[in-house]
Amino acid sequence: MVFGGDSSLDPSSIWRGSVAPQVHKNKTREDQTMSEKIKIAVAGVGLIGRRHIELVQASPSCELVAVVDPMEVPADYLNSLGVPQYTDLSSLFAECKPDGVILATPNALHVAQTLECIDAGVAALIEKPVAHSVEEGKRLLAAAQATGARLLVGHHRAHSPILAKAREVIREGVLGEIVAVQGSALFYKPDDYFDAAVWRRQVGGGPILINMIHEIGNLRSLCGEIVAVQAMQSNAARGFPVEDTVCIGLRFENGALGSFLLSDSAGCARSWEQTSQENASYPAFDDEDCYVVSGKGGSLSVPTMRLKYFARVEDRSWWKPFQTATAEVKRRDPLEIQLEHFCQVIRGAEEPLVTVRDGLRNLIITEAIAEAARTGAIVRTTFP
Repeated sequence: MVFGGDSSLDPSSIWRGSVAPQVHKNKTREDQTMSEKIKIAVAGVGLIGRRHIELVQASPSCELVAVVDPMEVPADYLNSLGVPQYTDLSSLFAECKPDGVILATPNALHVAQTLECIDAGVAALIEKPVAHSVEEGKRLLAAAQATGARLLVGHHRAHSPILAKAREVIREGVLGEIVAVQGSALFYKPDDYFDAAVWRRQVGGGPILINMIHEIGNLRSLCGEIVAVQAMQSNAARGFPVEDTVCIGLRFENGALGSFLLSDSAGCARSWEQTSQENASYPAFDDEDCYVVSGKGGSLSVPTMRLKYFARVEDRSWWKPFQTATAEVKRRDPLEIQLEHFCQVIRGAEEPLVTVRDGLRNLIITEAIAEAARTGAIVRTTFP
């Protein structure tokens, strides 16, 4: 990514109600089939799987044709869906071949099931993380590159209109050259969260590997590639073997630096879930931000979209007052936008916004943070 531009640019032209840029294509033969609904199967009928099912059923672009789960789905729920259940993908593909499969299954199954979809010539939306290990992710990337398979990784925040607006502000050069970013994911997970799954108290079950991967994609999209990380961790808040609080340092390819505070034991609202208003399951606080991106010409707070910038680049100084503005964003559920994008990927009308390579890079950086927190070393990231 390249950042820069004239920080004296009048930002008024980009302030009013812009949302994620949409891809508009000329009428082609593909468009003639746009009225035909995409046939979708959902694998994994857990919490996130049921949310995907709900969105598919509400979508004008696709229809649910099957669910896949080795566990018996409650009869009343299955009857309400009006579709058959299969115990595995091979059984599904033997009887019918949907246009796409949403893999909302446990992490350890993602790569094997995606490879099944590739072999069957079926597009897949893979819930994050793309794989349960970097090596498995590399294996999937090699298969995706060799086959040209239509794969989308479910880092759904990438489809957020809030992030789209923030990226637009940065691209327009209002902030000037990016210097630093401050971020946080501070929240309090209740005791029953840990009681429901004892592994969450053990190494590997803490907020680095469970929660931080969500933030990495956001930070990369705003500030560029992350090339090195450093971290300190603590388990003092809960006393579990796994970390509960982490302080992270980030170095970006363009020279910018970042700091990030992560904790699942902090009574604080400075997290994406509690500020973005994109998931109604969480209470929202519209006076809080979870990111502040700062450049030579100004700063942008996300998701309130409050901007402070120097009116004249030649007069910038801490003695000078800032001009202020707020970017307007029309909020919409990113999961809904992601599903519509997946349908367009299946049709061949759009390229995947989050590729297997992107998902793998997010995983590599997250594992680098875990290593840095464990060792105290600066860990440089190496990407395939």
